[in-house]
Amino acid sequence: MHKLWASVKKESLLLLRDTGALIILFVMPLALIITVTLIQQGSFKTLSNAKIPVLLIDNDHGSVSKGIRENLENSGSFEIVSEKEGKQLTEEQARNEVFKGRYPMAVIVPENLSADLHQKVQVNVDKILKDVGIGEDSSAAFHEVETKEIRLYFDPATQLAFKSAVKNSIDKMVSELEVQSVYSLFQEQLSDSVAILSQKSFLRFKEIMPVTGTRELIPNATQHNVPAWTLFAIFFIVIPLSINLVKEKGQGTLVRLRTLPMPYIMVIMGKTVTFLVICMIQFYLMVAVGVYLFPLLGLEPLQAGGKLLLMSVVALCSGFAAIGFGILLGTVSQTQEQSAPFGATSVVILAAIGGVWVPVFAMPAFMQFVSGLSPMNWGLNAFYDVILRNSDLWAILPRLALLLAFFVLMTGIAIVYDEKKRAV
Repeated sequence: MHKLWASVKKESLLLLRDTGALIILFVMPLALIITVTLIQQGSFKTLSNAKIPVLLIDNDHGSVSKGIRENLENSGSFEIVSEKEGKQLTEEQARNEVFKGRYPMAVIVPENLSADLHQKVQVNVDKILKDVGIGEDSSAAFHEVETKEIRLYFDPATQLAFKSAVKNSIDKMVSELEVQSVYSLFQEQLSDSVAILSQKSFLRFKEIMPVTGTRELIPNATQHNVPAWTLFAIFFIVIPLSINLVKEKGQGTLVRLRTLPMPYIMVIMGKTVTFLVICMIQFYLMVAVGVYLFPLLGLEPLQAGGKLLLMSVVALCSGFAAIGFGILLGTVSQTQEQSAPFGATSVVILAAIGGVWVPVFAMPAFMQFVSGLSPMNWGLNAFYDVILRNSDLWAILPRLALLLAFFVLMTGIAIVYDEKKRAV
C-alpha cells in the first residue's frame, strides 16, 4: 500500500506542476458542455417559437388549397408568403428564391386540385351507393382523373429531417381533406335517410413518458448533453496520460522506476488511481454545472436526484476504460508526436461511432454494429439507462462489466507488450 501511495503521490505532483494541462482537463470540458447545450437549446427554441417563412403558390384557388393554407398557418410554425413587392409569385420565381437560399421551402398547389379531387370522390361515392342499391352509377359521365402532384421545393442546405417532417405534414393535411370530402358527399346523398355522420378523428397520439415517483421523465437537451460530453471529457484524459508515459520513457524515469523493488503493475496502478480521481472530479463538475449553472443560463436543469450514486458508478467504470486505453497508447507510442495526435483522433472517432454526436439508430446498419464495439457507446447507454430509462444497477451491470473488461484487456496488452519489448 505504501508503494502504491508513493506512486500516486508522484503522479499527482507531476500533474499539479502542469497548470495548463489541469486547465484543459477541467475548464475546457465545462466550456464545451455549456456551449453545445446553449446552441442546441437555442435551436429548439427557434424551431418552436420562430415561424419559418414558406412560399405558397396557389394555382387551385379551391377548398383544398384553402385547407392547406389554413393548416400551415394554424400550426404556428410557418409564415405563408405568396406575394413579393405586391405581386403574386409564380412557380418559377418561387423555385429561384428557394434554390438561392432566400427561403427554406416552397409549396406549389396544382390547378384544379379541388375540382378534380371532388370529381374523384364523387365517382367513388356513386359506385358505392350503386353497389348497395342506392342511387345510380354516374361514373360514366366523368372522365378519368389524373393523379395530381403538390410540388415541394427545398433549399439544398435544408436538413433531411426537416424535409421529411414537412412532407409528412402536408400528406396528412391532404388525406384529411380527402376524407372530409368523402364524408360530405355521403352526407349530401344520404341526408334524407341517415343521421349526421361524425367527422371527428377516431385515433389520436399520446406520448407516454417514463415515471419516477409521481414525476414524468421528460427528455431535454441537458439530459442528453451532460452524460454525452462528460463521457467525452473522461476519455480525453487519454491524451495527457499517454503523453505522461511517453515522457517517462524519453527521460529515463521509467527505467529508474523499474529498478525499484516493486512490480511494474504498481506503477500502472498509481497512474490509474491518479487519473481516476481526475475523471471523477470532471464528472462531478459536469453534474454541478447541469444542476446549478444551467438554470441560471435559462436551460433545463439536470434531474439527478436519487440517481447520482448510479451515475457515479457509470462514470467510475468509464474512467477505468479511458485509463486502460491511455495506458496502452502511451506504452506503444515512442514519441509525443505519435501519442497526442493519435489519442485525440481516436477519442473523436470513438465518440462519433459511440453515439455522442449522431444517434446510433440514425446510422447505417454496419455502423450500428461498429458502434456496439465502442466503449463510449457502452458508457453513454449506461448513463441513458440511469437518467432517461430509470434503470437500476442490475440493468446496467452488463455495460459496466464491458467497461471494466476493456480496462483489463487494454492494461494487460500494455504490460505484455512492455515486457516483450524489454526482453528483446
